[in-house]
Amino acid sequence: MPEEVLFKFEQRMERDEIADYLRTVADSLESGDSISLEAGGESVTMNPPAQPTFEIKAERETSSSAPDGPGELGLEFELEWDEGEDGEGAGDSTLSIE
Repeated sequence: MPEEVLFKFEQRMERDEIADYLRTVADSLESGDSISLEAGGESVTMNPPAQPTFEIKAERETSSSAPDGPGELGLEFELEWDEGEDGEGAGDSTLSIE
């Protein structure tokens, strides 16, 4: 399925600044509010359903010319849902984050 990017923001920042943004998203999720993103003249508002799919990915990207060399590490958090979805999804495993 083709992907259409509705909003993109990327910037190096301090860990505590990132935590503040994540905390704001967490508070909106917990209260059932929509999530609005705005930067550089772009904006989007999204309203996740009660049970979106939650994906966490820890990855290492390496160069194809040096696959055993140092790479770039990443940690991605993603929420996904079908447009118009407002019901509950099925979950069959648990997650622990420490």
